[in-house]
Amino acid sequence: MITREQIQELAQFEDRSNCALSFYFQPTTPRNKAHKEDAIFTKDLVREVSRQLANKLGETGRAKLDAARADLDRILRLSQEFRSNGAHAKGVFACAAQNFWREYDLPAQLSGTQLHLNRHFQLKPLAQLLGAFPRLGVVLVDRHRARLFDLRLGALAEREDFFHPLSRRGRGDGFRGYDGGHAQRRVDDEAREHFKTVAEALKEGLENGTFEKWILGCQDTLWPQFSQQLHSYVAHRLLGRFNAEVAHASNEEIRNQAERMFSGWQKSRCYEAVREAIDQAKAGGRGVTGLRRVLRALELGEIQTLLMADNYVAQAVECSGCGHLDAHLVHICPACGRETRKLVDVGEAILPWVIRHNIELFYVKNEPEFDQVGNIAAVLRFRSEPNVKPWPVKPTSAEPSARDLVRYRGAARG
Repeated sequence: MITREQIQELAQFEDRSNCALSFYFQPTTPRNKAHKEDAIFTKDLVREVSRQLANKLGETGRAKLDAARADLDRILRLSQEFRSNGAHAKGVFACAAQNFWREYDLPAQLSGTQLHLNRHFQLKPLAQLLGAFPRLGVVLVDRHRARLFDLRLGALAEREDFFHPLSRRGRGDGFRGYDGGHAQRRVDDEAREHFKTVAEALKEGLENGTFEKWILGCQDTLWPQFSQQLHSYVAHRLLGRFNAEVAHASNEEIRNQAERMFSGWQKSRCYEAVREAIDQAKAGGRGVTGLRRVLRALELGEIQTLLMADNYVAQAVECSGCGHLDAHLVHICPACGRETRKLVDVGEAILPWVIRHNIELFYVKNEPEFDQVGNIAAVLRFRSEPNVKPWPVKPTSAEPSARDLVRYRGAARG
């Protein structure tokens, strides 16, 4: 599966001849044993993109056309090997002019098979698939064993296994059960030490970036004992827990439970971010709404969480020199004075910025109030410009002095 570092590499790529090819293959259920529907559909996509490219470049771009066609022919050959088994989708990113070819397995959850040629790689299908997917850890624990997993894009991989052997005990509890209490305390102490070891491993994993959030699987009776050993920093990043036994839970069960809990958290987090962005924007705090304000905050590095409608499309311009994005359709860049080019979908142009700066991203669905503020908003880390406080409702004197008025107006202009 694709990693965050590989996505960063794709986001940084640029080809000024508009020959960066992005191919997303979504397997479908075959209608017959020939399994040729996907290959035929891909062939039609390649033919259409080749025709559009030839019309765009013409005779003057013969070399660029040949380089792009080399990638398209390779995609066509690759599609013959695909089988519609529904197991994995594919993502291919290529540019023959720069000798670039990357091929990744993806979960079979794409909206459909797509093929794009542009200046940058088309990352929106990948961003919609990832959403705000953090590095996710899944931990199963009982009194003497713990298993740690990494969950990424539907793939569950076991990373570590802790085992604390039970202490040896005699066959009885001694005369009148005298030794029974000592034995039980010893077992409880050993379980406490085991929980402490697991808690330290979780803290270390969060601190070194192995994972950012985690989900716990354990029996309900063990949760009070285990939770006492968790550092507050670790407990704060727990998304939820489910009932499971370490020895008997299969990988499929663990993955399904973890994905269910993560999906619930993601929906809740998205709703909270929408409310926070809108409320903070209304109060002049750490929130902005509308394309113009979001683009400005993006370039200033203020954004912590970006929110866009699932079907968001808007026009803007991009500077051919410095890369400045502007919601005003100007022909000359106000930042460096160079010529701009029109963007049909500014949402796609924003994604490389978002990925390069590790900005949390949510695609919002069915939120009427979000639609009223322009279908795009952001929660800010900070505001680079100071807020001007309004004139107090109850001034200290009946009439403000001339000096006070000059000072206030100067602050408002600044």
